[in-house]
Amino acid sequence: MDNKLEFESPADTGGIQLRTRQAWLADSVELLSSMRFAISILVLIAIGAVIGTVLKQNEPMPNYVNQFGPFWYEVLDKFGLYSVYSAWWFLLMVGLLVVSTSLCVIRNAPKMLKDMRNWRDNVREQSLRNFHHRGEWSSARQPATVQQGVQQLLASLGYQQKLVAKEGATLIAARQGAGNKWGYILAHSAIVVIVLGAMLDSELPIRLQRWFGGKVPYEGAGIIANIPQQHRLPLGNPSFRGNSLIPEGSSSNTAIITQSSGVLIQDLPFTLQLKKFHIDFYSSGMPKLFASDVILTDHETGKKTEATIKVNQPLIYQGIAIYQSSFEDGGSRLQLQTYAMTGDHASGTGLKGEIGGSTPLTAADQQEYTIEWTGFRPFNVENMAKNGTDVRAVDTNKSFNERLGADLSKQLGSAAKNVNTKEFKNVGPSFQYKLRDKTGQAKEFMNYMQPMLIDGDYMILSGVRESAADSFRFLRIPADDNDSVTEWMRLRAALHNKVLREKAADRFAASALPASMASAADMRQQIQASAANSLAIFAGNGQDAGFVAISRYLEQKIPAADQAKAADVMIKILNGSLWNLWMLAREQEGLPALDMTDKHARFLQLATTALSDAAFYHAPVYLQLRGFEEVKASVLQITRSPGKSVVYLGCLLLVLGVFAMFYIRERRLWIWLKADGQGSHILMAMSSQRKTLDFEKEFAQLSQGLAAIAQEARP
Repeated sequence: MDNKLEFESPADTGGIQLRTRQAWLADSVELLSSMRFAISILVLIAIGAVIGTVLKQNEPMPNYVNQFGPFWYEVLDKFGLYSVYSAWWFLLMVGLLVVSTSLCVIRNAPKMLKDMRNWRDNVREQSLRNFHHRGEWSSARQPATVQQGVQQLLASLGYQQKLVAKEGATLIAARQGAGNKWGYILAHSAIVVIVLGAMLDSELPIRLQRWFGGKVPYEGAGIIANIPQQHRLPLGNPSFRGNSLIPEGSSSNTAIITQSSGVLIQDLPFTLQLKKFHIDFYSSGMPKLFASDVILTDHETGKKTEATIKVNQPLIYQGIAIYQSSFEDGGSRLQLQTYAMTGDHASGTGLKGEIGGSTPLTAADQQEYTIEWTGFRPFNVENMAKNGTDVRAVDTNKSFNERLGADLSKQLGSAAKNVNTKEFKNVGPSFQYKLRDKTGQAKEFMNYMQPMLIDGDYMILSGVRESAADSFRFLRIPADDNDSVTEWMRLRAALHNKVLREKAADRFAASALPASMASAADMRQQIQASAANSLAIFAGNGQDAGFVAISRYLEQKIPAADQAKAADVMIKILNGSLWNLWMLAREQEGLPALDMTDKHARFLQLATTALSDAAFYHAPVYLQLRGFEEVKASVLQITRSPGKSVVYLGCLLLVLGVFAMFYIRERRLWIWLKADGQGSHILMAMSSQRKTLDFEKEFAQLSQGLAAIAQEARP
């Protein structure tokens, strides 16, 4: 017997590989179009949607760093959790859902359509006897007569019919509600259409241009017209959503699209010029309506179109919708006065600023700073109800941060909210600015122009915060007789003048003891030393000043049992010395002394608290707004949303599909009719996908009708 080695031919090997690839492709298509795969994708999409709902999206990077820390910020950023709905993995899941649903429709729709046309007339008599819903009747009538009656009955009930001649019998196949299967086709197709429309209006078109078109977000600053092309999106961009800020009298032909690492510039086929910005207010001072009068100039034809854009009343031009989004400052010009917050100088100097610009500043400590003018509000509506929580209240037993930082955000802004009784009032203009030092470090400030009536006293507020994620902490400066900060600034400067402090202590000691008392000189010297020491401690150095410095001094120098009594004495000496210090400061400037009235005593009390809090203000200067020239700017949202019509079509398909699935019931009916001796025999079977009460009722109705047709019994 010969031993032979047999080899597969190259053709056989290629055929095996082809069959293997075909089997792998078939398995992949079956998996993608399966219910378990679609449900898994839906679960992942739902998880992403939950993350996008719980975690604030598209916030500034420092907000996330402050919330999660540097390490977890980097981890979460890798997964794109700060912009979930435009993250690659979320778009991939949505794309897989579209593919899965599309394959499901492609695989099953032809079968369903074929089944809708199929009469299923290849049944046999015995198979009909196996149906749960069946009935049999014998009739003395001839089969032709019975057939005519059955057909009339089915027609009256709305059934489509087909006669099939069987060997020795006639089959009447009937159906109703075959359009039910259109519900499944339309509902699944609607999911594909809606998701495609949503993806068309999402950031996907921009992402594709970034991935494959070389577009890069712009991270710098400068004139928009000078930004290079790699940062600009073309006129043919199919979908975008951006904003354009236009001051009164100015124009714009671009929209700014914010990205996580910068902005993209969307060029527009027209130029928008803002003629006038309108804003109306309620009696409380809150905004009632705002609108923009614009002139739109088409770049191709030069045609000009005038329109007024209001909230919920957009201007739509060539498929681009222009919405009234909000309003901002357009470069208002401010007139201010600066006061030193360090050293012994009290006089203020004039300063001008323009919102959006910057101004160099040399402080009293000779340090160089830059003022960046960031915002201006000509009105501020606050809840000033007496029974509401006054978050600006000062508790001298707490630090500045603890007193003023907790809940202030509830009262700020033109749309302030408070769950307590509301008494909204317009408290006047305010402006915001950043004070940046030579190292690049900056603090943000917000100062009000007019005094506010708080707890019966008029106070001038100045807020400070270290970052945009923080709430403003407010320093409350009492307003003097002229509703200004002049007297408080005069007292602050005098407190840091050692010569004036010594004179004030000496004058206080002289007024505390009459010269006729025995050993008055020694006691007067002791009181003078105590007063000078109290003023020096209160003036302090940096944050070690004010009531905090006095408390620390007493803890170090006085036994615990005697601290309360010593504190009471020291505060009385401090108050008397500060009054004399204030009067000396006025005399030094040639001003008359003030009478010790309740009003002036209250001012001194509030001024003392503000001097203590000023140690936490952390600013070399205080800026007071003296006048302004407002320039309004409108913020318009400019969108191209071709997917909107697609989504509307998908919603219509979904409604029709759901209606067809739930309100159209498919029923199949077979009636086997054959001769039986001198008469006929009727066999009926009925089926439906859903066995409902209506189906049972209809089956009973058909049974009664067929029984009536076969009403003559066989002899």
